[in-house]
Amino acid sequence: MIVSQQPLGEKTSARVRRPFFLFLFYQLGWHLLLPLVGLRLWWRGRKEHGYWQHLDERIGLTGQLSEFRQAIWIHAVSVGETRAAEPLIQAYLARGEKILLTCMTPNGRRAGQALYALAIASGQLRQYYLPYDICWAVAQFLKQAQPKFGLFIETEAWPTYVFSCAEMGLPLFLINARLSDRSARRIKYFGRAGEELFQAFTRILAQTALDAERYRALGVQNCTVFGNLKFDVPIKPELLQLGASWQVNLRASGRLVVCAASTRMGEEELILAAWQQVLKTARIQPQPLLFIVPRHPERFDKAAKAILASGFSLSRRSEAVEQPIPFDKIDVFLGDSMGEMPAYYRAADLVVMGGSFLPFGGQNFIEACAVGCPVIVGEHTFNFQQATLDAITSGAAARISPAQLSHILVELLSVTEQRTAMALAAKNFANLHRGATTKILNAIDEQLKLKSTNLN
Repeated sequence: MIVSQQPLGEKTSARVRRPFFLFLFYQLGWHLLLPLVGLRLWWRGRKEHGYWQHLDERIGLTGQLSEFRQAIWIHAVSVGETRAAEPLIQAYLARGEKILLTCMTPNGRRAGQALYALAIASGQLRQYYLPYDICWAVAQFLKQAQPKFGLFIETEAWPTYVFSCAEMGLPLFLINARLSDRSARRIKYFGRAGEELFQAFTRILAQTALDAERYRALGVQNCTVFGNLKFDVPIKPELLQLGASWQVNLRASGRLVVCAASTRMGEEELILAAWQQVLKTARIQPQPLLFIVPRHPERFDKAAKAILASGFSLSRRSEAVEQPIPFDKIDVFLGDSMGEMPAYYRAADLVVMGGSFLPFGGQNFIEACAVGCPVIVGEHTFNFQQATLDAITSGAAARISPAQLSHILVELLSVTEQRTAMALAAKNFANLHRGATTKILNAIDEQLKLKSTNLN
């Protein structure tokens, strides 16, 4: 058991029961697989050198954290969670709080550096890789950091951290929480242990009623619906201005734009095949332009090869930073940049949402709706199940199979009125679902106040 140097609250409550034998096997597995974890970091680091950096942090060598105690600890595993946490982090920074922001990936760390550069420079926010969920690494991290409380974003539920925080009385919330049907089924395989894990959180603040129902079906009682933080994520004006400048050039050439956003492995080929059909059948002049923006930067070059192999000419964003983009002379524009997705959305007339045409679970389409872009999704949206259903119901999005992609693109590119109606519905959908940040802040404040009152 981990014991804090400074009392953080009550010791183990009666409801927290760490499953001893299962946890023992879990820790044994971590120790046996640790060499393979190191090998995986080395392998991924061949293409993404960020995996070779800050290795000491990943195993709990956290001496510097003793200088940053009593911060609010927020864990956002990668880029999506880091961006989702932005409205909440900015709210805490405005209160004068210190933030310890942990992540698991180099892309997540880079996203944090870009989003919170001022707070990092002022010493108000510090970034760190979350040490692996090994008992001694967790113990060292919590002993050195001694945060006020912790917030895990969306799906993170590392057993050693969760049970250790509960046992030492450190409030730990799972916020913007989501749970797919597939994940819920997997958790049920562990029986009572899965229930105990999620019950050990101080409170679970779910995105939707569907998510809350799945947690409750596992026996979790401390779960309430508070909405989705991603609807509150601010869009940088300079990115909207960049996209607007691209749109001016596009309108001058008369070309409509379809943006294939956050595409995953195998989807570029699928979308390019559909795009060939669009250009053959659509009676639209001049021909529309396709943007492709892969989800992961390590796949930018592979996407470029796929575009050229399909017989299309292309221009890359990385090659057109300081010069005008030749929109009138290319077939495909490859968005090989990070953090500029709102600009691509602002310039586009339609969005094809990556991650949803193969079983990846979908990617975040909320920013597209916020700038008034109609969205086309595939059949695999379990990561955004309720939001997708709501968007489709409101008329902001349409769901299709891969075989239907070229047909719906031709239809929407050809019928201005239908496209315009979907764009208006998209903006209304995004506006309607804002407000989760304030609700979550108030809920956490109330829970901490209640805990403090009970202790006194």
